[in-house]
Amino acid sequence: MRLVHFTASKVWRGHEQMIIDIFETFRDNNLVKDQLIICPKDSEIFKIAIQKNIKVLGLDFKSEYSLSFAKNFKKEVEKFQSDILFLHNSKSHTIAVLASIFFGLNVPMVLFRTLIKNVGTNFFRKYKYNHKSIKKIVCISDPVADILKLSVKDHAKLTVIGSVVDTDRFINNPKKGFLHEEFNIPQDYKIVGNVSAFCKVKDHITWVNTVEELFKRGLKAKYVLIGEGSLEQDIKDYARLKGLENEIIFAGFRKDVNKCLPEFDLFLFTSKNEATGGVILESYACKVPVVAAKAGGIPTVLIDNETGLLAEVGNSFDFANKVEALIDNNLLRDKFIDKGYEFLMSTSTRIIIATKISNVANEVVVNNAF
Repeated sequence: MRLVHFTASKVWRGHEQMIIDIFETFRDNNLVKDQLIICPKDSEIFKIAIQKNIKVLGLDFKSEYSLSFAKNFKKEVEKFQSDILFLHNSKSHTIAVLASIFFGLNVPMVLFRTLIKNVGTNFFRKYKYNHKSIKKIVCISDPVADILKLSVKDHAKLTVIGSVVDTDRFINNPKKGFLHEEFNIPQDYKIVGNVSAFCKVKDHITWVNTVEELFKRGLKAKYVLIGEGSLEQDIKDYARLKGLENEIIFAGFRKDVNKCLPEFDLFLFTSKNEATGGVILESYACKVPVVAAKAGGIPTVLIDNETGLLAEVGNSFDFANKVEALIDNNLLRDKFIDKGYEFLMSTSTRIIIATKISNVANEVVVNNAF
């Protein structure tokens, strides 16, 4: 099987990491004959692919509705002699469908969907999800599939595979105390942390409000936010307004997240509409207990009172109560750490998810041959 992964995304987030994870696992386990990533040449995934010596083609990308780009894309896919096309974001989905409609691209396509978001009533958006070239839609969780059922006519196209974690990257990273040293955190203070982009869905407002409540209660902790994004300055201003500028540490974008996570004593995740929350699984890999919002697909990876604690969306008092109940309870912490790790290793490793995706791809290719 010859496979093209296509994304028009220029940023680096969880889905882009997933593309690399799947590419490398397919390659290392001989699950495909050959594969290629096509992406914007000024994108983060292009840079990462070059660094990792992954076969990648960078193209000039400006608009998802560019017919000239769609025509060039079709040429490159056919030049590679691809048997199947993986589409990894909405813009790549649009371009591939346009290439099929206007330029006769005749390669079966698998769309990957990681957002809990209604397709809406826009004619073309609904049309492209039901286009004949889209043979399967791989969803990261059941809530993602459920919301697509409102727009996708053939529900048999939908399949759920879960989130993937590069466990080799995250396990066996011991806690060394370097965040305490880097940010001058007293050794007897806990670290409550979060890793996420600063965008509305991550609900950093509730995160800051939870910190405010815990600070009022006298919890000996400092609070570390790792990430960047459009709302970063707004959240910094909000923290300052709350008088928490000395309690919350904005650590920015970090390339060593796999080493930072084990430094946390607790991972606090307030996101209010998450497909699964891959960073929760990464926390499991790093043996860090989690308190997260009961939202979207989060309960599919965090089993309340089994692998962690769930709190009411937007309720900073509930989050604070759950943090207090867990952070100094070694018996409960150990239970969640053990159960979380077991859950991760049985559901979300690279080889488990890659095998599921490979089965989907093989089914599509075989069915398309007749």
